[in-house]
Amino acid sequence: MFGKIRFWRECMLVDLLIMYASASRCLSAPMERTDIIFQNQSISDGQTLISGSKNFVLGFFSPGASSYRYVGIWHKHNDVSERRVVWVANRNNPMKDKGILKFDNSSNLIVLDGSGTSFTVAYGVGVQDLEAAILDSGNFVLRSITNKNNIVWQSFDFPTNTWLPGMNITIGTKLLTSWKSSDDPAVGDYSFGPGITNASQLIIWWKGIKFWTSTGWDGDVNALIPELKSISTIPLYFHCDNLTCTYTPNPDSRFTKFVLDPNGSLNIAQFDPDAQSWTLLWRQPASCEVSNLCGVFGICNNNNILPSLDPCQCPEGFAKQDNSRKGCTRKIPLQCNGDKFIDMPGMRPPGNREKLSVMGDDECQSACMINCSCTAYAVLDGCSLWYGGLTNLQEGYNGSGVGTLYLRVASISSSGHKILWIAGVLSSVAFLIFCLILFIWIRRSKNKGKGKQDGHHSLMTTDTIKLWESEETGSQFTMFSFSRITNATDKFSTENKLGEGGFGPVYKGNLPDGKEIAVKRLAANSGQGLPEFKNEILLIAKLQHSNLVGLLGCCIEGEEMLLVYEYMPNKSLDFFLFVATWLLNMLWQAFSPLSLMYLATESCFWRLSVE
Repeated sequence: MFGKIRFWRECMLVDLLIMYASASRCLSAPMERTDIIFQNQSISDGQTLISGSKNFVLGFFSPGASSYRYVGIWHKHNDVSERRVVWVANRNNPMKDKGILKFDNSSNLIVLDGSGTSFTVAYGVGVQDLEAAILDSGNFVLRSITNKNNIVWQSFDFPTNTWLPGMNITIGTKLLTSWKSSDDPAVGDYSFGPGITNASQLIIWWKGIKFWTSTGWDGDVNALIPELKSISTIPLYFHCDNLTCTYTPNPDSRFTKFVLDPNGSLNIAQFDPDAQSWTLLWRQPASCEVSNLCGVFGICNNNNILPSLDPCQCPEGFAKQDNSRKGCTRKIPLQCNGDKFIDMPGMRPPGNREKLSVMGDDECQSACMINCSCTAYAVLDGCSLWYGGLTNLQEGYNGSGVGTLYLRVASISSSGHKILWIAGVLSSVAFLIFCLILFIWIRRSKNKGKGKQDGHHSLMTTDTIKLWESEETGSQFTMFSFSRITNATDKFSTENKLGEGGFGPVYKGNLPDGKEIAVKRLAANSGQGLPEFKNEILLIAKLQHSNLVGLLGCCIEGEEMLLVYEYMPNKSLDFFLFVATWLLNMLWQAFSPLSLMYLATESCFWRLSVE
């Protein structure tokens, strides 16, 4: 009995050891031996997933000389050590150290770095039976474990800089975007995809500006890129609807891919399994295929393909702007009725033309000539007219649609225009000289009149001072400067204004020595001038008396005429200044003999005020 029990125990122990060994073998198996991550698994930095065909690898990498870590997908072929990255999960969120790729509790696939910071790579929308797989197409997907066709998320919906066979690129949403540089996979300046309005063209944009366009889609499988017809080794089959474009290679052909470089070049490369290397089959844009490379009216010469040669030229009658890529400007403006056409053979005309039913050269030329907005015409597959500035003009183009373009220019010759220009300049210069001479003459006339007036003022003031001294008043008469009076009255402030009479306002002032003065300033609207000013001074000189306010001096500068009196603190200043009026009032009211005696004995000059 005990022997049987012991036997069964030994058997169970052997089974447990076998199960443990199997489990250990499974758990310790390196991740690169599988193409799937389950929800209870993770990938550490240094581990990889490899597609079943061994064409693609998913793992951690550092591009070029960068030290940052990224999660991405690259090609894996025998004896190929250089990584050709086709997709980056965290292109704008690099890690500074090693990380882990794993599922979180919400079934989302995340990248967790050493500091605990996470970045969501794919959203599992809470589905519990998910697995992450790298497919033979290079597509990384989250799918149901029980139903492999139930794809919850896929990397093909979030392209980076590489267009793989079977991947859809869509207007406005799913576009290729270049790397910033070979060391930085962050979003760069260039993008590539179908046209904005429809998928009839493939376009490269630089910062949102159209940079290059393919030919239009017309149902031909290779019409988007006609050059591929001559490359028999890679028959590619394009399919475009109103929103989306995709392509598939011939099943028997070698693996191909489109790559948008950081410099805006779109490349088609093919892998040669025999040589174990990539071959560049096609690259665009060529210089002249770049949209609006030479600007308005600029001509791009396809023969000037060397970097040292400027491909941009200007038509006859045009001149380059400072930067040749900005285009050309007309040397002579159009005159409408007086214009002519110059022929430009071997030109690939621009798009946006208007086609007319007329077919003859003369009829087409007349149709353009009568419309002043028409800038060019051509007779290729009918009559075509162009309006406004022309762009994307090409010379030396080897494709179809090449012919003679007739460009509208002014009929006047350059020499005739130069003569008119010189005549206009000379006329303008002569007019300016005349205006300058007239200005100088008027200025001098004013200065001469002012000089005469100042001289007259000075002469009359000198006479006045002499007359003052001849009266032997016994007081000193001073010629004050206007600046001195301005400072004394605080620039004639309203706080210092004492009153105003017919002559003008009266201000109180203080001289630097502390002496108080009263300043009477001639008003511009007083109707009085220099003669009245002189008479005022002479009158005060003759009326000097111990009981009357004294005149200290005057100021005459330019149009300014001022009288400076002693300041009397009692009563208003006009009470003392207009002494004759006060005397007249006294005489009129009292008519006292004492007043008459004063006028007869103390003053040698009789004055009746008319104020």
